Amino acid sequence: MKKLWGGRFQKTPEAWVDEFNASITFDKQLVEEDIQGSLAHVKMLAKCGILTKEEGEAIEKGLHRLLEKAKNGELEYSVQYEDIHLNIEKMLIDEIGPIGGKLHTSRSRNDQVATDMHLYLKKHVEAIVELIRELQKALVNKAEQHIETILPGYTHLQRAQPVSFAHHLLAYFWMLERDKSRFTESLKRINISPLGAAALAGTTFPIDRKYTAELLGFDEVYLNSLDAVSDRDFIVEFMSNSSLLMIHLSRFCEELILWCSQEFQFVEMDDAYSTGSSIMPQKKNPDMAELIRGKSGRVVGNLVGLLTVLKGLPLAYNKDLQEDKEGMFDTVKTVEGCLQIMTGMIETLKVNKEQMEKSVKQDFSNATELADYLAKKGLPFREAHEVVGKLVYKCIQKGIYLLDLPLEEYKEASSLFENDVYEVLNPYEAVNKRNSLGGTGFKEVKEQINKAKAII
Repeated sequence: MKKLWGGRFQKTPEAWVDEFNASITFDKQLVEEDIQGSLAHVKMLAKCGILTKEEGEAIEKGLHRLLEKAKNGELEYSVQYEDIHLNIEKMLIDEIGPIGGKLHTSRSRNDQVATDMHLYLKKHVEAIVELIRELQKALVNKAEQHIETILPGYTHLQRAQPVSFAHHLLAYFWMLERDKSRFTESLKRINISPLGAAALAGTTFPIDRKYTAELLGFDEVYLNSLDAVSDRDFIVEFMSNSSLLMIHLSRFCEELILWCSQEFQFVEMDDAYSTGSSIMPQKKNPDMAELIRGKSGRVVGNLVGLLTVLKGLPLAYNKDLQEDKEGMFDTVKTVEGCLQIMTGMIETLKVNKEQMEKSVKQDFSNATELADYLAKKGLPFREAHEVVGKLVYKCIQKGIYLLDLPLEEYKEASSLFENDVYEVLNPYEAVNKRNSLGGTGFKEVKEQINKAKAII
């Protein structure tokens, strides 16, 4: 079959070469964006007198019919026409006759595909921002239910200090807020039109690039035609932002996986987000959280893959850039799916408040409170640290905790200890009193929730 670009060729590729060269198996996902870009292009051609009004209207009608068929899943694509652009052009010619071939006047597949991807990412980044907001809402709602639920805070995965469970959840809210900000900020660089740059050098036709940009909802146009067709920074930035978002989700999932284990029993996953074992009847596995944790590697891999493709490319367009799409599509699908699953997991998460409280009473996470107690009474903190360290060691030797130690032994360690030491050691009080800005104190956590609500 003769190629649409085959005028100077005497041979046609073998079938396997066509398949290797073609991108239609995956870039057909750009079908709506491709037709939208073509609709703007033909309106501009008619406006500028490059096509007659009648020609423009005929092509527009044909494109609208194809768009309707695309939305209904009625279009059939062929590897022989390589990509979404040539497939649509061939369908248009079949639909309205040879006049359809005029659509490509003053345009190249190079600026066409770049336009498609800008439109595609604009739509999906806006959707991802909304999905992040939904997850933030779930976190705030869950946090509001557990302001005074206390669990051990960890450093080095060792018990450190007791914290409000709400405070812990809100740490991820703020991570997501930064993620949301990065995606929103990236729209400035996505929302630029390459259409009209043609192959690499612009065109001799009197086109109006600002008009097509306006029709497609772009804020700006690329000011350099070489840059317009070769720029993939906006995809790299999207994949970078997605990678960081997925790392945040992965870290959260790691904690959820630990917390729902028999060793912790802090939370329980809803059955809808868990699976069983094919051999062990008792198992309830946090598979959705594990999959999100695993898929973070997939998204990071897509980023590294695209960076590697781009690193040695001269200007302007090179066929290597065909490799920019599959990773982008996969990242979009992965990120959107993970955010939806994560939101459902948080909304349905059961919190074992009693087990968390039990845990903070059977550890030494209140030791810092004891050191602060002595420091407030005038003992240099470093000396207070040593006093408490020795008391912790004594408790370990006896198999008890600081709350179990008799007052006489506290007084032996330091004359500064008084009866109120046990109030200080109470985990509830230890958390409640940490009302420094951004601290885990209940008053501060409530203020934090109010600020979070105002944001979402």
